Amino acid sequence: MAEQQKHHEPDAGEMRLVIAASSAGTVFEWYDFFIYGTLGAILSKTFFPTGNATLEMLLFWLVFAVGFGFRPLGAVLFGYLGDKLGRKYTFLVTVTLMGVATAGVGLIPSAASIGLWAPAIVILLRILQGLALGGEYGGAAIYVAEHSAFEKRGFFTSFIQASVVGGFVLSLVVVLGCKAVMTPETWTDWGWRVPFLLSLLLLAISLWMRFKLSESPVFQAMKEEGEIAGNPFVESFTYPGNPRRIFIALFGIAAGLTVIWYTAMFSGLDFIKRTMRVEDTTAEILVGIAAFLGMGFFIYFGRLSDRIGRKKPIVIGYALTLLLLFPAYWALGSVTTPAGGAKQWTIAGADCSYSPFDTVQKTQCGKLIGDLSGGAPTALAALPA
Repeated sequence: MAEQQKHHEPDAGEMRLVIAASSAGTVFEWYDFFIYGTLGAILSKTFFPTGNATLEMLLFWLVFAVGFGFRPLGAVLFGYLGDKLGRKYTFLVTVTLMGVATAGVGLIPSAASIGLWAPAIVILLRILQGLALGGEYGGAAIYVAEHSAFEKRGFFTSFIQASVVGGFVLSLVVVLGCKAVMTPETWTDWGWRVPFLLSLLLLAISLWMRFKLSESPVFQAMKEEGEIAGNPFVESFTYPGNPRRIFIALFGIAAGLTVIWYTAMFSGLDFIKRTMRVEDTTAEILVGIAAFLGMGFFIYFGRLSDRIGRKKPIVIGYALTLLLLFPAYWALGSVTTPAGGAKQWTIAGADCSYSPFDTVQKTQCGKLIGDLSGGAPTALAALPA
């Protein structure tokens, strides 16, 4: 009840600005984070060249995961600053850090030019991206929630979650647009750097919009009444019942949501491109359309949660994922046509062993499998002589 007494509900115009600015910033931040994953086929060869396509991609995804590893630390760090200094100014720091780190990826010379310095710098910039995103995403959701009427919090904050998908869609749109105006040679040579450098323009737009925002009314009330936490991090874990709530939020909600989302988006895109051998542009358009259509469901279920509670949609979503995820991938595999038409190859030899981790295959048969499959031996059937 104390929170309700302090809560100042903005008018409709203020609320539209809060949602628009917070959502736009979230779109741009996630665009910056996702553009790395969207361009995996090129970046894996540019920064992690090993001569083995599978190993290059594994290294690429390992570095992609580094950003996620630092998201919790970013959430703690910038959450702490948000509780001490305010939501608005923490917003400005996270979006600036993300924009600069993303543009930096577009400026890194290839591993062929500077050797191991290239992947090392990529890892450093991914760490900065992870820190920034950890602070941005939670901060945006909290900022919108603290402006929202209590009976509409699910609906209003659902725009932040939909904006995450919007960042993914924007990354695909920018990539497709750049490829459309460049020759394939230009795109492969240096054109792929343009989407990273565009983050500086998105940073300028985001800063302009967020400077128009006022501080959260809840934080302002806490500041006026002298209730700012002395040490938000310690108090979060020592407040009665909070350790259990934090554990449930992390592993019961956030972890499951993250696995589902990235399995659907990035794993799906990689599956269509690499395993099913669909031409890159076609695969990006298909996944982009699916993601765009899915944005509406975030808004719908956010509004629904205001009526039936938060728990039921989460449990139902988890159950449907368990039931439908594997059938969905099987269906993709059965209807997807590889670029150039479907072909089935059978290779026979005295020793047809293939190691996806070897830079050079040990047998002639293994080398042939690698050459024909491009590092995706699932596309072939190997039979002993």
